[in-house]
Amino acid sequence: MPQDVLAQLEPAESGADQRRSILIVDDDQEQVEVLSYRLRKQGFETVLAHEGRIGLEKARESLPDVVLLDVGLPDLDGLAVCEELVDSPHTCHIPIIIVSGLDQENIVRSSRTAGCEFFVRKPYDPNVLLALIEHALKRTCDWDF
Repeated sequence: MPQDVLAQLEPAESGADQRRSILIVDDDQEQVEVLSYRLRKQGFETVLAHEGRIGLEKARESLPDVVLLDVGLPDLDGLAVCEELVDSPHTCHIPIIIVSGLDQENIVRSSRTAGCEFFVRKPYDPNVLLALIEHALKRTCDWDF
């Protein structure tokens, strides 16, 4: 069944103006590299950050189409990063998907309150994550004028 989702999603066009970018902010470097590889295979550009402050800088500089954000970062709480991105007029349009293994009682509610579009618990099905990314991108495109 998950393979069906992946099969339905086609890679983006190879033209530079068609490629969508995804900022991945997570301190687990191995997981980030694997996820980045999978996303690039689907036609996305990836920008990587392993700390919250660097993630904020890269979001402001590159204005990615989607941000994948972990909560447990070494320097800043991912929820604080999410709030800062949502509160900024330069980055408030970027959908944020929180991807976290944190097992707190109200983490999903706290993530939504911080402004994320979706919450995905680690470990996750990469096909589900890809479907959520595509959904977030479609919603963003629907708002473009």
